[in-house]
Amino acid sequence: MLSSELKIFSGNANRPLAQKIADYVGVRLGDAVVTSFPDQETFVKINENIRGRDVFIVQPTSPPANQHLMELLIMIDACRRASAMRITAVIPFFGYARQDRKDQPRVPITAKLVANLITAAGANRVITMDLHAQQIMGFFDIPVDHLYAAPVIYRYIRQKNLEDLVVVSPDIGGVKMVHAYANMFHAPLAIVAKKRRGADETEVLNVVGDVRGKNVLMVDDLTETGGTLVRAAETLKKRGAKKVYAAVSHAVLTPSAVERLRKSELEELVTTDSVLHPRFNKFKFTALSVAPLLGEAIQRIHNAESVSSLFDINGVRPES
Repeated sequence: MLSSELKIFSGNANRPLAQKIADYVGVRLGDAVVTSFPDQETFVKINENIRGRDVFIVQPTSPPANQHLMELLIMIDACRRASAMRITAVIPFFGYARQDRKDQPRVPITAKLVANLITAAGANRVITMDLHAQQIMGFFDIPVDHLYAAPVIYRYIRQKNLEDLVVVSPDIGGVKMVHAYANMFHAPLAIVAKKRRGADETEVLNVVGDVRGKNVLMVDDLTETGGTLVRAAETLKKRGAKKVYAAVSHAVLTPSAVERLRKSELEELVTTDSVLHPRFNKFKFTALSVAPLLGEAIQRIHNAESVSSLFDINGVRPES
């Protein structure tokens, strides 16, 4: 166990989640000013002594992504210059994760750039959840604890006692995650094959697997416009599915996505509070808190204990 005191601070990206984490851990949320000058430069001041402390900074890079990323970097720098013993960046939603490779000429690998910035700012460790691409862990030269929302989502869906359940991937890229969920629920899986026409427009090509007369749970790591989920749900209903639910780790929803989801065939969208969400009317939207998950990880890291047992569900690990 570390002899230093544990401190939790928050930027402006998701203070409610940071407060819940602090409440779970049993500490007071740290006193820090995180604001902007008139020209939008970010200013940070830590208003308490953190010399020799074990500091955790909770800050997803949710919209506006650049502003919240800069807040995180400047908070890390402020803590480093205030002689914190260890600084852990707690990033429930890691933005820029889709820019993890060169898939066309003359484009950056921005996920690697962001990893370098976080390390250069002075972070000693990173906690994150459901990365869009798991290889991003290797972009960091510091330890990364990659958590999964699956235990939280699994417990909620299990309570519904859905019969004849099929777990579906709304695109081919999410098959590995869906396979893990299918094993947890001891259910078959299916895949919706799609073709992307633009940033927010997709075309469903085919459904691989049997969904007729079944309750469907679509699983994905991220949705922004809702286009993939809505079109997949429409196709699954046409193929005879009874009810279609969606479980998404990070719902970074645009205003157009809210309206699109209201008109969709989805019975319910289940997500987490990794980012702040708009209010929904006339649509079943459930945001499950990952504060206990993140809080438990923070406590175990502070006490130099293993976090791997947090992943086990029915003997299955989400990354399997």
